[in-house]
Amino acid sequence: MADGDGPAEGDDWRSVTEYDKLVRDEIPRIVREDGDVPETHVADDAEYERRLREKLVEEAEEFAESGDAAELGDVLDVVDAVLANAEYSREQVEALRAEKAAARGGFADRIVLDRVRERS
Repeated sequence: MADGDGPAEGDDWRSVTEYDKLVRDEIPRIVREDGDVPETHVADDAEYERRLREKLVEEAEEFAESGDAAELGDVLDVVDAVLANAEYSREQVEALRAEKAAARGGFADRIVLDRVRERS
């Protein structure tokens, strides 16, 4: 289902910006309110899963760059979408996280592994 607000023939546009990325549900409305015309499509299942993974990396990189709590909130929003799409519950993922933490520890001790010398 396309947005349907494509530019009419002969319309004069000052510029076109390509995005080609998954966006929040209200972004097309906000773009229209700004007087611009969004061109969108609805992703099928395979594209949605791929784009969610891309979005998770994008948001994690933005948080890593800024350290901003709002960016961390964006990461959590994408994680929620990934969980819903994969039909995992937070409880399932939390149980897996806790199991790994019990076996390997967490990150509280701030350990940085510099190198490993292997015995021959």
